Order: sequence, then structure tokens, then C-alpha cells
Amino acid sequence: MKKRLFTGIALAAALTLAGCGNSDTTKKETAKADTQTHYPVTIHNVKAPEGGGKWEKKDQVFKAAPKRIMANTRPAAELLLRLGLGDKIVGVGADFGAPDKTVSKAYKKLKILSDQYVGKEVTLGTNPDLVLGRGGLFDNTDWGVGTVDTLNDMGIHTYVLESSIKGGTYDTIYQDIDNIGQIFNMQDKANSFKKELQTKEQNIEHKLASIKENKTFAYLHMFDPENISVYPANDETFFNDAFKKIKMDNVFKQEKGEVSVETLIKTNPDVLIIPKMTEDSPKKADKIIQSLYKNPKLSSMKAIKNKQVYAVDYNYLFGYGYTTIDGMEMLAKEMYPELFK
Repeated sequence: MKKRLFTGIALAAALTLAGCGNSDTTKKETAKADTQTHYPVTIHNVKAPEGGGKWEKKDQVFKAAPKRIMANTRPAAELLLRLGLGDKIVGVGADFGAPDKTVSKAYKKLKILSDQYVGKEVTLGTNPDLVLGRGGLFDNTDWGVGTVDTLNDMGIHTYVLESSIKGGTYDTIYQDIDNIGQIFNMQDKANSFKKELQTKEQNIEHKLASIKENKTFAYLHMFDPENISVYPANDETFFNDAFKKIKMDNVFKQEKGEVSVETLIKTNPDVLIIPKMTEDSPKKADKIIQSLYKNPKLSSMKAIKNKQVYAVDYNYLFGYGYTTIDGMEMLAKEMYPELFK
């Protein structure tokens, strides 16, 4: 009796193990079949001529998922990390600006090429099969990773973040996430991350629902208290769209030339925005804000009288990444603390 019982148990165990083995094999075969049917995949992207100029459409055809990615900025690398692609990143340029703390541990493990923009030689030194990131850095210069055509001619795929070129908006980030999901055949992960960001946007919109009129603002690109420099940001469609998320309008977005301090005073926006860098002491940005409040030339301005000068991290302003919504939320909390209680 005992012998028959033992034999039955052993047989059941063997069948179970065989079933598990078959299940694992089936999963691997299904994944392989899915990969084979997914590729080649064509991604509609862009290119620009050497020295800058108008962006033109250029397709990138992927026969398989890239294995070695060079990210030309920190925000680009963090996007890849959020999509679970950290093991494929072989180098990161422009390591500055506010970090995404949710991937900080993974980011610290990456190979950082420089705290500044990197050139083509450094980029090629990582032996990438995909260079991905901010559009303005795809150029054959000391600070550029090489043009799209140059890299493609060398057999290296490129992906220019659509959010980082003229015409890009915060919603364009969702297009970038979709495209990266297609490139790496990980659409479920991409869709999940999109939903997370969309929920964050909806929450901010709900908090600010009682605000019926947008405030005007001007951006002062200054790191020196003695030098007031107005940047109109007329071509910065992503930048201007991001501020709309918190009901703010760039008062100079139609200006194509220089904007003088006299014009700034005359235009008299509700709010002034200055940049800050995370490597700088927070006291540095505060010093600039205090210098603006004390500047007698600006004393007639609403933003000065009402203490409406705010510092926003550079990556939230010009990183063209998903974390910009975090920066906008932080700014909204400073401006309307009572709405975020």
C-alpha cells in the first residue's frame, strides 16, 4: 500500500515538474514568436542638417531591439530607466539638473560620461547601437553627439525625443513613450507609465480648477544678480505648453528678438521665473530673487510688489522630459499653497 502511495506521489510530482517545464518552454517560445512577428518595426522620427535648421521627417527601421543605448541627457536616461531599460544604457551625457528620485539608485549605477553636453567622439566611445535624447544635441559639434544622418551612416540608430523639438508639447512625451515601447517591444510597460503621468496631470488640473484666469509670466535666464536677461522662449513650444498646465502664459512667446529690461517693465507680467541648478546652493537662487525684489528699476512691477518671483530647476524648464510635470506641480504649490492642502 505504502509502495503504491509513494509511486503515485512520485508520478504526480514528475507530471507537475514536466508541466512546469512545458509551461516555461511555452512562455519562451511565445515570447520568441512575438519578437519575430514584431520586428522589423518602423518608427517615424526626425533629422536636422548640420548646424541646425528645420526638422525633417526620417524613419528609423529596427530589425531587433537595440542592446546599447547612449542617452545624451539625464532626463533621457531617466525615461529609459522608468521603462525598465537600465541594463541597456552604456553612457549618459549632461548629468545635471533635478533628479527623478524614484530611479535614483538605478541612475547611480549608470556610466556618466560628463556633467556637460558630450561630443561625437565621446558618444562613439560607448559603442552604441542607438543614440537617444534631446534634439538640439544631434549635431557635429564639440557639444553634439553627431547629426542623425552622420550616426545613421555609421550604422547607429537614433531617436530624437519629439518633445524636444519645435512643435513639441508635454503631450508629445506620450508619443515618445509609445515609440520607445515599440522599439523595445514593451508596449504594456509604456502604457502603464503613460497612465501614471496622465493621472498626475489630472490631479493637478483638479487642484487648480477654481482658477479661472491664467497668470502671465516672463522667464529671466540669469545666474548673476547683476545681469537681468529676458529670454522670450518663442520657439520653446514644450516650455510654453508646460506652464499652461498650471494656468500660466508666457507674455513674450511671440517675441523673436531680444527683450530689453525696459520692455519687461512696461509689459509688467504677473510672475517672474528664474532658473536654478541643483548643483548650486539653494541660497544662490534666493540671492537672485532678493536682488530682483530690491532692484529700484523694477519696483513698479506687479511681480516685485506682490513677491511673485520663483526659481524652477533647469531640467523642469528645458529638460523636455516627463519630470517637468513634477516641476510645474512644485511651482503651483508655491503659488497656491491653499489649493494643495
